[in-house]
Amino acid sequence: MDSLFTLSGKTILVTGASSGIGKATAILCAKMGATVILIARNEERLNQVKSMLEGSNHMCKIVDLTNYDNIESLVESLPIIDGVVNSAGINNKCLIKYVDGVEMDNMFRINCFSPALLIKYLLKKKKLARGGAIVFLSSISSTYATVSNTLYAASKGAINSLTRVLALELSPMKIRVNSIQPGMVNTEMVKAYGLSEEELEINTKSYPLGRLGKPEDIANGIIFLLSDASCWITGISLVIDGGVTLR
Repeated sequence: MDSLFTLSGKTILVTGASSGIGKATAILCAKMGATVILIARNEERLNQVKSMLEGSNHMCKIVDLTNYDNIESLVESLPIIDGVVNSAGINNKCLIKYVDGVEMDNMFRINCFSPALLIKYLLKKKKLARGGAIVFLSSISSTYATVSNTLYAASKGAINSLTRVLALELSPMKIRVNSIQPGMVNTEMVKAYGLSEEELEINTKSYPLGRLGKPEDIANGIIFLLSDASCWITGISLVIDGGVTLR
């Protein structure tokens, strides 16, 4: 039964692989036998992650996916891949009355439009194998409202819709498309919120399982959706949130 969860013989592309969930996912993909293509903007951090991967033949691609012109050239340089993990993302909390068009464009460009264009070019250039798997990173914020999270929640809501439509569009190629909705995960993004120790403790206590998530908690779910263990699953958004949305 364990063999269903292996990624041996698969080539997996991971965006946002230099930190957080993307980093944990890249490390676990390699541990499960995959050849990993790591995508991020920071060359030093990306090479550090590559040095942590088990196995060989892994590749780093230093690319700013927010520049749409970079996406097509990136895809042209890739081998055929079996799985894509769209992990790159940002969240700048802001009340709607303080939002401007630049912030709105930036949030959607990074969290939604660039991942969508990456998939477009992978398909157009025939770089995504038949029977492959795509995993988008959404968020519980897309359905679980919190104050000051308007843009992030909206961009992740768009990812939920994108997941379902692509799952139908790509089903003739037996390409599965799913997303994951994490709760609050202890990453650099969370630290950037500037929460006090008291605020962080209050947040942690709201989780029925008694702690915030770890990047590895989300990576485990991603591996499942990439593997043959989920071969009859497409179009879902898997919630991994320590039970917080039960409240």
